[in-house]
Amino acid sequence: MSQRHSPQRSGKPAKGRQESDGKRVTLPRALSKLGYCSRTQAEALIAAGRVAVDGREITDPTAWIDLDRARIAVDGAAIFAEKKLYFMLNKPRGLVTTRDDPEGRPTVYDCLLDIDARHLAPVGRLDKASEGLLLFTNDTVLAQALLDPISHVGKIYHVQVNTIMTQELLERMERGIVNDGELLTASAARLLRSGERNGWIEVELKEGRNRQIRRMLEVLSVECLRLVRVSFGDIALGDLAKGAVRPLTEAEVLGLRRHAGMEKTGRNRTKAGRNAAP
Repeated sequence: MSQRHSPQRSGKPAKGRQESDGKRVTLPRALSKLGYCSRTQAEALIAAGRVAVDGREITDPTAWIDLDRARIAVDGAAIFAEKKLYFMLNKPRGLVTTRDDPEGRPTVYDCLLDIDARHLAPVGRLDKASEGLLLFTNDTVLAQALLDPISHVGKIYHVQVNTIMTQELLERMERGIVNDGELLTASAARLLRSGERNGWIEVELKEGRNRQIRRMLEVLSVECLRLVRVSFGDIALGDLAKGAVRPLTEAEVLGLRRHAGMEKTGRNRTKAGRNAAP
């Protein structure tokens, strides 16, 4: 007969010990850090009695374990740390950034059919109408650090608009624009090129608010015709073909860790935040 876990026996971390130290973590967090599944999926597995630690069935999703020592199994199969994977996609317009879409629309995972993407998740989002650089990884610690507002990782977008952007309009984007009670600010905005009726601007964001660039332009009575993310930190979209995927180089991953403010051990210094599509 399987034994049920006692919260008192598992204990809480000692006072002053942080969950982010990489050793004492909750069981759902452990399964997420090992790349097995999301924390929400882990909680469901635990509640169903499918997870065991050191041979004992655990049904308490708040249980804490020592990630460096505990032997975790799901349905009797041992779970080991998954190799960390890092990819970049040149997202085409018209794809939604989700694994499964209830409306049956094409998703970014349709571009990942040639790689094992079971545990890969996008780092942030690009909305359906947006294009360009989208990162994927199973390294949840790095992903959360990159999305943390404290890390201020810059993302650059090239935006086609239906007018000739004046310096005054660009400076208003840098000063900040209020929309729906939110102050939306571009860390930099400059003119790239202009035609007779429209032009392209370059916008850098160090925060991630839902549809941020589009909302800023709407307040300025400017229509966004195209929006392409061309860089994330030091990683540039370059000449990667639309819809194509490639793995990140070791130098690119190290650069992301540096931008995220992570220690050399890969542990995050800060708590994770949220990011939304521009």
